[in-house]
Amino acid sequence: MKINRLILPVFLMVQVVSAKPPSLEPKVKRPNIVIILADDMGYSDMGMFGSEIKTPNMDALATAGTRFTNYYTHASCSPSRAMLLSGVDPHHNGLGNMDEWTAPNQIGKDGYEGHLNDKVATIPELLKETGYHTYMVGKWHLGKSPEKIPAARGFERDFSLLDGMGSYWDMTNMTAKVPNSLFTEDGKYLTKLPKNYYATETYTDKLIKFIDEGKSDGKPFFAYVAHQAPHDPYHLPKDWRDRHVGKYDTGWDHQRVERLKKQKQLGIAPESATLAERMWFVPEYSLLAPAAKAVIGRKMELYAGLVENLDFHIGRLVEHLKKIGEYENTIFIVFGDNGAEGNDLGAMIAGNPGTRDFLFFAAKWSNNHPNAWGEPGSYVGYGPGWAQVSMTPFSQYKGWLGEGGIRNALIVSGPVNKRARGGINNGLMSIADIMPTLLEVSGATYPKEHNGHKLPPLIGKSWTQVLAGEAESPRSKQDYLAWELFGNRALIQGEWKLRWEIKPFGKSDWELFNLASDPAELNDLASTQSKKVQELVSLWDKYVRDYKVILPSRSPFEGLFDVLPPRFPVTIGYPPLSSKEQYVPPKNLMTTPKK
Repeated sequence: MKINRLILPVFLMVQVVSAKPPSLEPKVKRPNIVIILADDMGYSDMGMFGSEIKTPNMDALATAGTRFTNYYTHASCSPSRAMLLSGVDPHHNGLGNMDEWTAPNQIGKDGYEGHLNDKVATIPELLKETGYHTYMVGKWHLGKSPEKIPAARGFERDFSLLDGMGSYWDMTNMTAKVPNSLFTEDGKYLTKLPKNYYATETYTDKLIKFIDEGKSDGKPFFAYVAHQAPHDPYHLPKDWRDRHVGKYDTGWDHQRVERLKKQKQLGIAPESATLAERMWFVPEYSLLAPAAKAVIGRKMELYAGLVENLDFHIGRLVEHLKKIGEYENTIFIVFGDNGAEGNDLGAMIAGNPGTRDFLFFAAKWSNNHPNAWGEPGSYVGYGPGWAQVSMTPFSQYKGWLGEGGIRNALIVSGPVNKRARGGINNGLMSIADIMPTLLEVSGATYPKEHNGHKLPPLIGKSWTQVLAGEAESPRSKQDYLAWELFGNRALIQGEWKLRWEIKPFGKSDWELFNLASDPAELNDLASTQSKKVQELVSLWDKYVRDYKVILPSRSPFEGLFDVLPPRFPVTIGYPPLSSKEQYVPPKNLMTTPKK
């Protein structure tokens, strides 16, 4: 007989005469859980992780909780979200590759369905079964048909963008064959958006409404707040666009130095930390012409405004929970889903001039005078130079397996956190850990089977001992994390990282880095540490076998080697020719030509 956990004490009272009456049994109120997921927000974009961007509400959660500096997601949107909700490796949960980039040799293969498959259970499914309300607002990106949408995967209430990106103002999508974004509300597909829709604000309004309408029964709630911000295109209200005019005229080189300096002051980075090499195809900012600086700086101004607007609406949610008396009993988990976006997604999606999608993009996304940026129909992202600022001090950015593609800032606060308020932890953490952690704190369990399917094992480790202050990491030095996406691959064990990336971002061969001494991945030790390379390659081969990894026959980055300039080391001030100023002789030696 299946017995609901919530009625178990009453059942035992009836069966066992010596049991205490229900009125004498202590009642422990289970915590609410709020996951705040920012889309493409970089490691250093929050104030408490080194940013000059004003994020007082996220900073307040950091001050009340713990900051984690060694936390890993996946390198792109949907694989990260699938890992988060299932606790299972992407090659088992259906997102072995993004649906948009599935390679020809992966089509139709198990683990490469391009959506969250039915062979896994989700956090909301398991928490709902144990008496939690389950709410979602924001970006889904894990399937669109009725059996794949949030309502079918455990969410009791939802207001969700099913696509991976799109307008913040309306339903405009990115390609000619998919011109309109799809939204659902409480399991139904929307024909139009609410009046005065703006993504970040509307998501917050809807979640507050869900919480208020469900609170009368006293159940705890799980809320997955999957914000679209600050993913491009950078759409934001007019009063948020001009809060940083001229602030970024000093450029990305200067801003990276300033963020690293602040990270050292905060204790986020050690005093020995250095900046990763600036991407070789990104120019030294001081060499840009004034007009170029003005336009490029404007992009970062908008990004900063978008992050601040996101923080404002996070603050609205926190204040509402305080107002209704739920804040103190709410766990907050805050992070970005992958590295900051340095790729030109607009160009990748639009393709070549004269093609169908290029013409669609020109028609729908052409409101692109800098004065119109932020408006409906505008498309702007900030590019690789600013993405490296967002990922200070690390190398690379979203889509790649350098630290800048997969390492994220993490905040955990609320009743589960028993560590010193405002503290910092450097333990090795993974996005896959969230499932086992939340099952433990909620009193739920991970079943062997679910909906007629035998479930794959969870790959994460619970954080409860770390959050209780009883351990510094959920992992031993023998445990490892592994990634594969778009043909790029990486493995971390202890302080060592093995990395293989497509040229020219990598060497199309294994590289080895010691993250304890070199988190910026400046020094490839593969040639001097061949034994360590062999050890880690053996673990990688085991990962491939265990998770049935199919390396793709095609990659979205396959043409970069021919498009980008040759790769040479980047040294500030080299060549000196470009930074030498006009020599001015002494005045007493100046003269005019003789007749």
